[in-house]
Amino acid sequence: MSAVWDGFRRLADFRGRDTRGRFWPYALVVAVLLYVGMAAAMIPTMSGFFEEATRYAAENPEQVAVTAGPGQYSIRINDPEAELMPDMSGLFWAVRLVFAAAGILLAAAVTRRLHDTGRPGWWGLPPLVFGAIAATLFPWVMERFMQSDEAALGPFFLLFANNMLYIASLIGLVVLLCLKGTTGPNRYGHEPG
Repeated sequence: MSAVWDGFRRLADFRGRDTRGRFWPYALVVAVLLYVGMAAAMIPTMSGFFEEATRYAAENPEQVAVTAGPGQYSIRINDPEAELMPDMSGLFWAVRLVFAAAGILLAAAVTRRLHDTGRPGWWGLPPLVFGAIAATLFPWVMERFMQSDEAALGPFFLLFANNMLYIASLIGLVVLLCLKGTTGPNRYGHEPG
């Protein structure tokens, strides 16, 4: 627990080094908080969507096929004119905020961990850059698809390529964060005790 508290205490401390044993417990707690934040952001939008679909099914039984069973409930709407898509703008902003919060919570810890391996902290930036691009492009591309705009295919493939680069850079960063730190002092300080 001391590693976790130390990570929160040193949110603005980009100097020095951290061992794997100090970094990973903190990173795990931040990841759990990230998933809790994402769930909290998604639940209101998705529950509103399901309530709207259920209401539509009750009011238009001739346009709907409902399947219910143990552990299963689905509504298939056969009306192409039905406008049930929820407003996703609030969800997109919440996802951006959760992503930004994760970046803020992890920035200094990732920098110190990279310092321990002898690398500068900016090596941790590519996933943030590609993630920010995705957070900006995704709502725009989705809006175009909802409007059946065929011109959205170009930006979609750009977003897809960006997301592949995001995944590759994230995997690369995780590998770097898993490496053993340099033995003895390096240009970022003494070996953590």
